[in-house]
Amino acid sequence: MFFFLLNLAFTDLGSICTTVPKAMHNSLWDTRNISYTGCAAQLGFFAFFMSAELALLTIMCYDRYVSICKPLHYGTLLGSRACAHMAAASWASAFLHALQHTVNTFSLPLCHGNALGQFFCEIPEMLKLSCSKSYLRKLGLIALSVSFGFGCFLFIVFSYVQIFRAVLRIPSEQGRHKAFSTCLPHLAVVTLFISTGIFSDLKPPSMSSPSLNLALSVLYSVVPPALNPLIYSLRNQELKAAVWTLMTGWFQKR
Repeated sequence: MFFFLLNLAFTDLGSICTTVPKAMHNSLWDTRNISYTGCAAQLGFFAFFMSAELALLTIMCYDRYVSICKPLHYGTLLGSRACAHMAAASWASAFLHALQHTVNTFSLPLCHGNALGQFFCEIPEMLKLSCSKSYLRKLGLIALSVSFGFGCFLFIVFSYVQIFRAVLRIPSEQGRHKAFSTCLPHLAVVTLFISTGIFSDLKPPSMSSPSLNLALSVLYSVVPPALNPLIYSLRNQELKAAVWTLMTGWFQKR
């Protein structure tokens, strides 16, 4: 669990550092400019960290499935080598996914100006600036995102169906409460992350507005990475005890 949390922390830190510092700089200095190269780098890194986060959340769902439904096989199915291989597969698939999106997006000719309606460079806003003749490539980018997200979503749904069936068979109320308290925060963040991202990409044009687009972008790009440390780390009693011991030891030395 802590190994996957470490990887998830890197994705959270990376995704926030990709978008928030530039937005804060523009807000403090009252500017709205970003270079073409900087926009491509921002979009690529953001797609990379978001894809890695979705893949890691899917793996963490599998971790919960094995720990609850097959606890006696946990050491065999999720040993150190298996965890390292799954994490490496998540990062590699995220890199390929982000690379394909970045190359395809910035190879499209921009025919509708260069003004983005967001606080960072994201794929839907870039597609709005491209020529209408390239709609097949736009559909290809959307299909790629939907297939990647939908595949992870189906795996998460299947896993949680099995988890809830196993939890409801636990005779102890305390055991059921512990299992639910472990799974529900993860499920809430996954639902928020996937639903806002898909709705932001696939919402009908009649529902599009600058304020709604901004709210959805903040929800799926800033809120889940900011909440993950609180949900996954601060809820853990062992980690809180370790942090408290470290802090008390530091103050005693002072």
